[in-house]
Amino acid sequence: MFRTQIQLTEQQVAALKAKAAVEGVSLAGLIRRCVDQMLASPSVPEPAERIRRAVAIAGRFRSGSGDLAVNHDKYLAEAFEK
Repeated sequence: MFRTQIQLTEQQVAALKAKAAVEGVSLAGLIRRCVDQMLASPSVPEPAERIRRAVAIAGRFRSGSGDLAVNHDKYLAEAFEK
């Protein structure tokens, strides 16, 4: 194991200690697990890839409303009222 030092806020330490206690693990073990999960999760795509994905999905869905582009603010307001 490699020993390192990090700085956390008081709120972060309190929340981590509480979670570690609930799960019955050490604070260090919990932090190592969090790091492992972050490293295993897919990374955020590069801007070019995000644009490619947005372009690929554009136009694939239909609202059923012929005036959505003109009245989108009205429809959005109605949706939030519900």
